[in-house]
Amino acid sequence: MKDTQRSENVCTKQQRIAEIARQRPTERLTALNHYLDVEGLTEAYHRVRRDSAPGVDGQRVSDYGQYLGESLPALLHRAKHGSYVAPPVKRVHLPKEGTNETRPIGMPTSEDKVLQRAVAMLLEPIYEEAFYDFSYGFRPGRSPHQALEAFWQQATGHGVRWVLELDIRKYFDSVNRSNLMVLVGQWIGDGVVLRLLSKWLHAGVMEEGRVNYPETGTPQGGVISPLLSNIYLHEVFDRWFAEVVRERMKGRVFAVRFADDLVMGFTHRKDAERVYRVIFQRFEKYGLKLHPEMTRLVPFGRPEKGGLDGEPPHEPGTFDFLGFTHYWGRSRRGYWVIRRKTAAKRLRRTLRAIGDWCRTNRHRGMFDQFKVLVRKLDGHYAYYGITGNGPSLEQVRTATQKVWRKWLARRSRESKAHTWEWMNRMLKEMFVFPYARVVHSIFGAKA
Repeated sequence: MKDTQRSENVCTKQQRIAEIARQRPTERLTALNHYLDVEGLTEAYHRVRRDSAPGVDGQRVSDYGQYLGESLPALLHRAKHGSYVAPPVKRVHLPKEGTNETRPIGMPTSEDKVLQRAVAMLLEPIYEEAFYDFSYGFRPGRSPHQALEAFWQQATGHGVRWVLELDIRKYFDSVNRSNLMVLVGQWIGDGVVLRLLSKWLHAGVMEEGRVNYPETGTPQGGVISPLLSNIYLHEVFDRWFAEVVRERMKGRVFAVRFADDLVMGFTHRKDAERVYRVIFQRFEKYGLKLHPEMTRLVPFGRPEKGGLDGEPPHEPGTFDFLGFTHYWGRSRRGYWVIRRKTAAKRLRRTLRAIGDWCRTNRHRGMFDQFKVLVRKLDGHYAYYGITGNGPSLEQVRTATQKVWRKWLARRSRESKAHTWEWMNRMLKEMFVFPYARVVHSIFGAKA
């Protein structure tokens, strides 16, 4: 079957599942697994990233794909008859910028990724009917830039004076599995699907050759993990905010959530303080902890303008959200506007990564190095290229030129014959890095 026909058939099945969810909003869906078939597993395989790291078995996605005709029917049989064994997730720890903590990165096996993707394709249409519009993370057709735009539009249009910035400590490691399965069970009653979810939650983690079994958390790195995390936060925060908080506020309030990155905006200080006093208890009720220092109320009203509840003008603060520092600044025409620039932590991380790459790859040919660095800059612009962030983008471009020139000068005796003047001329005439550009324009979004 051609890829396009297979994709269309899978899309039709997802539409049918969504239709059933709309027609039966109060019923548990008990017959989902018959939508799980070889065709769906094949589509799931093609949606798994080919460059994803292998799991505990060392098998890459491309290697698994060489025997799909044999592997997928066998996988489907094991999944439906309960004999599928979820392998432990290979885990490594990467340091978190600016803290003493580390960020765990999980790597399931290729077969596990395929099956998780197939199950996620069954569940997504159901929960898309329930999720709120202010949730953007890991949802079909939604992106972090849409979340950034949603905040910018609402903060500008609603006259926001206070922002509540939330930081959940080790969220993916702290999810209470029993609570999560209860929440899933409110919508899903299919035994095959529930059994697979439980197996993934309890599969264990392999670190430095040893397997351990944490009592809490979702399988980080797993394809199913973002969906499960959204299901949990939908109950912990989204539904509570939509059905309780909104109704009790004196002024306007809004929220924007991308996975576990979350901000709230308020027009009234008393509303913001009221939510701040209770939100720690709300998250602790579900086994989650908010960072006491990084969860904070930030004055964020337009400069030189007082609040709606009689408070005097105050100096606005700044906060980080989705890799950008948000602050008030003057536009080219002199008006006060909310501006965004690359967060300092993200900027340092980018420059450090580029420097490390130049150091370890300085033996390669100059043209090869140049092509890779251009791709890195293009990728950086693709995310951080938003209106008003030109200075930060140009800083990355200039720093890339300098660090590349630095490591080229340290390559070998032969390369040392090239003077700084020669290298500067080559950077200006032959190896010209792409200039900073706006990829995500607020003016285009308004149109």
